[in-house]
Amino acid sequence: VQLQASGGGLVQTGLSLRLSCAASKLTTDTNCVGWFRQAPGKEREFVSGISWRSGRTTYADSVKGRFTISRDGAKNVVWLQMNSLKPEDTAVYYCAAGRSSFSIPSSKYGYHVWGQGTQVTVSS
Repeated sequence: VQLQASGGGLVQTGLSLRLSCAASKLTTDTNCVGWFRQAPGKEREFVSGISWRSGRTTYADSVKGRFTISRDGAKNVVWLQMNSLKPEDTAVYYCAAGRSSFSIPSSKYGYHVWGQGTQVTVSS
């Protein structure tokens, strides 16, 4: 599987962005997709994840109620709708594919393929 993340940009506080993760060459061991982010000088952190088959989702506490993850199985695309953006959401956002079919890992070690990242900058 190959992943291509896009949709980042510069926005003001309170506005929205929608990130896309296009997956190609999906294999049977791709069971979940996660979004992570990494700010300068900080560890890569989990943002949200979705089960490819069931559509079950999970979110980090910091984005619950503001971000929504969804997928289109026919188009092999996962979106991350980000509303009410805050300066602390500024980071490079990565999508990643994982094998777990029983849970959605929140650890980066639960994912075996990563996209190239897209920059999100929220100005105050």
